Amino acid sequence: MSENDQVSSQLPAKLYIVATPIGNFSDITYRAIETLQQVDLVAAEDTRHSGKLLSHYQIKKPLFPLHDHNERERGKVLIDKIKAGLSVALISDAGTPLISDPGYHLVNECREAGVDIVPIPGPSAVITALSAAGLPTDRFSFEGFLPAKEKGKQDKLKALIEETRTMIFYESPRRIQDTIKQVIAILGAERKLVIARELTKTFESFYSLPAEEMLVFLNQDSNHCRGEFVLMVAGAQKDEDSIPQVALNTLALLKEQLPLKKAAALTAQIHDRQKNELYKWGLENL
Repeated sequence: MSENDQVSSQLPAKLYIVATPIGNFSDITYRAIETLQQVDLVAAEDTRHSGKLLSHYQIKKPLFPLHDHNERERGKVLIDKIKAGLSVALISDAGTPLISDPGYHLVNECREAGVDIVPIPGPSAVITALSAAGLPTDRFSFEGFLPAKEKGKQDKLKALIEETRTMIFYESPRRIQDTIKQVIAILGAERKLVIARELTKTFESFYSLPAEEMLVFLNQDSNHCRGEFVLMVAGAQKDEDSIPQVALNTLALLKEQLPLKKAAALTAQIHDRQKNELYKWGLENL
């Protein structure tokens, strides 16, 4: 073992998933600080960024780079270190590790290798934004980052047309306007949006507007598009009597090859709907 691989007497040899501040350093928990003080090694997404956090709290620990590009390979090295008796903390650049951040492969491999994992809870941009958004919180869907390419983004939003839960996305400042344009085109201009920008930082701000008005607001001032974004989208308002979009898509597809009456009958069987309502809709719309 090297000097940095000496067994710690302070914490058991396990993997500790430590949540760190998303902006304001004061948001770290006592338990997170104690854990970082006592582990043998800190695995960090960006060692330079995380070094500033540790320095702020006067914590001096060896840093081990673990990011998207090396996680599969370097994760095995960390598991070997833990099995050799070292305690390891995993942190990301901000917030809770694994939530749109590296760590999934490491945690999965630790489980398979029988390595104990201890979560140290704390800040998360998803929950922080949702708690102050004024949108329904009883049921929500975290969707992470939308695809960067337009086709992928459109396909993802189309798949969420009928989603009734509040939807939460992360977005970058250079893509936020294009994303709102796609939301307008696919989910509708009146769909309510809430943007949380620069959470817990000096210029933290929330904007709540219908999608079309939100785009106008973002276009008014380049400062409105600066910083890190959490985009929250109100869920679809479901009319119990309306025909689900997926059923209408099936009907339209079958109608290309079959008479409407037959297409309506098959669609009714597939989606457990009334044949007559589908036939009527087809007469009026296809």
